[in-house]
Amino acid sequence: MAEQQQFYLLLGNLMNTDNNVRKQAEETYDTIPGQNKITFLLQAVRDASAAEEVRQMAAVLLRRLLSSSFEEIYPGLTLEMQTVIKTELLTSIQQETSQNIRKKVCDIAAELCRNLIDDDGNNQWPEVLKFLFDSVNSDNVGLREAALHIFWNFPGIFGNQQQHYLEVIKRMLVQCMQDQANPQIRTLAARAAASFILSSESNTALLKHFADLLPGILQAVNESCYQGDDSVLKSLVEIADTAPKYLRPNLEPTLQLCLKLCADTNLTNMQRQLALEVIVTLSETAAAMLRKHTDIVAQSVPQMLAMMVDLEDDDEWAMADELEDDDFDSNAVAGESALDRIACGLGGKIILPMIKQHIMQMLQNPDWKYRHAGLMALSAIGEGCHQQMEAILQEIVSFVLLFCSDPHPRVRYAACNAIGQMATDFAPTFQKKFHDKVISALLQTMEDQSNPRVQAHAAAALINFTEDCPKSLLIPYLDSLVQHLHVIMVAKLQELIQKGTKLVLEQVVTSIASVADTAEEKFVPYYDLFMPSLKHIVENAVQKELRLLRGKTIECISLIGLAVGKDKFMPDASAVMQLLLKTQTDFNDLEDDDPQISYMISAWARMCKILGKEFQQYLPVVMGPLMKTASIKPEVALLDTQDMENISEDEGWEFVNLGDQQSFGIKTAGLEEKATACQMLVCYAKELKEGFVEYTEQVVKLMVPLLKFYFHDDILHVDFLFVTS
Repeated sequence: MAEQQQFYLLLGNLMNTDNNVRKQAEETYDTIPGQNKITFLLQAVRDASAAEEVRQMAAVLLRRLLSSSFEEIYPGLTLEMQTVIKTELLTSIQQETSQNIRKKVCDIAAELCRNLIDDDGNNQWPEVLKFLFDSVNSDNVGLREAALHIFWNFPGIFGNQQQHYLEVIKRMLVQCMQDQANPQIRTLAARAAASFILSSESNTALLKHFADLLPGILQAVNESCYQGDDSVLKSLVEIADTAPKYLRPNLEPTLQLCLKLCADTNLTNMQRQLALEVIVTLSETAAAMLRKHTDIVAQSVPQMLAMMVDLEDDDEWAMADELEDDDFDSNAVAGESALDRIACGLGGKIILPMIKQHIMQMLQNPDWKYRHAGLMALSAIGEGCHQQMEAILQEIVSFVLLFCSDPHPRVRYAACNAIGQMATDFAPTFQKKFHDKVISALLQTMEDQSNPRVQAHAAAALINFTEDCPKSLLIPYLDSLVQHLHVIMVAKLQELIQKGTKLVLEQVVTSIASVADTAEEKFVPYYDLFMPSLKHIVENAVQKELRLLRGKTIECISLIGLAVGKDKFMPDASAVMQLLLKTQTDFNDLEDDDPQISYMISAWARMCKILGKEFQQYLPVVMGPLMKTASIKPEVALLDTQDMENISEDEGWEFVNLGDQQSFGIKTAGLEEKATACQMLVCYAKELKEGFVEYTEQVVKLMVPLLKFYFHDDILHVDFLFVTS
């Protein structure tokens, strides 16, 4: 009893908001032997007198323990203890009065069952199947819910008996989906049916056999959405993604329902976006199927455009100095993304005729939000409608350029966005055909001093334009470009000193770098115009909020150095190297997400190309941090549905759904830097040759495990495999 009480205190501390208390509790919890943990946790879950949050925590930990450490713990338990666990779980589900706890105990039972299916598909816990059948036919609604919850969580519960029980499973799901008295049973049954379909996605005969369940699932989608529950709708998105052929016999009603939900402004934004997601996902996973229903696709396009108009007036917008991340929950972002994806999925032949007229009307609307949305829509469809838009590019570009002088700053911003996107999507045709009009429009927009956000976006569009611009086309404009960029840089440098604003300066510095990169040796006459100011920024922009500016300036200096060549750059090389060395010395103090890191790593490699053998002297300082970054090991995790609810993708995690209520997660922060660092090591070896020899052993040890070898047409190919190391 005393130990159990201590354990309750420990569970309480594991939920403590004080980091130190929680960390200490986690360390203590980790030292408890696995078999003892199971006993303590099960007792806590079953103890009706304990606080509900303590019991919930115990249930979560017990499920995680079975999920992550089953093989290490469970087989070592006595047969008696194993039987106790099974019995206690089923008894708890039957007796538990708290709905939350019962649900969590169902998750534990499903997890245990998942681990008790042997290699031959035998379920080593036959009592749970009897429990399922008894519960689903019970008069007790709570038990019916429990049975469906377990089946939803682990649809493979029947193991090698599934075929034998197929009719029973189907009857159970149909019966529950028709439970008129209990909407929660209908909802759960639809989710369980969807889960079963997803777990059998490659079994064509089964999908066909269960096709007549889809109308019931669709009905549950509709009902649950209006009850404020989007769980069944999310299941439908998963089916569209993983088992789209299941929808084929009922594709028309599926699409009609999604269109109706998407258009209903009484629903939440998230529900409307999820309904649209079904249609968009099908354009990617079952394009041929969807192309037979172009009438519905044509009706979905105005819905996407309507979402893109859902913008708020914001008086602060034009002066904002921080580029906030896109609000991925917003209708405007969701609509734009949907348009981009459906254009790529179904192609321009279908999408452009559907959208062209709508966009033209929006661009003539007196309300700025419509003009903004029309221009953003043009940006979004460029990749998918490439061939069709290329044929009318002259008409499109002439029209878009007019909006660079629109009275509303956010429309001018959207025009710059469209130009920048087209410069990438239609390069180099776009640059060859429209260089004169585009460069002059962007330079003019960059002079919009009263709207820094617009200025910055015009500079960003110029970067896109120059990156893919043939050198011969850019040279005639070099004088004008450089003068404009210099005037803006000087003005913005003053603003940085006086007001601390930096957004436009960040983009202008990158524009200068991009122009130099394309102009190469033709940039030599302008070198002295920029280098003193750029060195000044690197020397003085040391505050945390200026990290990105400093990183971009380091990139700019190294690109200019590479463009003008060693002879011109050499007088400054030593001073630049000392500046970089100072940053490098402070490298260990930089936070993991410091944007300077990747800029520094790339800058060193450029300096190596410029200085050649003379760079060898700096290797002792450079190699440590570079190896550290190249050795980053990304966090990976196998998570189930419950854990997924506590982690979001905006925390730097990305997930791949593995089915069976499980997802593989990888923390992507640092992966790009790792890839860059590995490329730079190769660059050093290539440039310095024998000068790099003392580092070859440690580099080889690091790099070889990152290589993936494979044969294709009897030729050996080698890829870098950054993610899996």
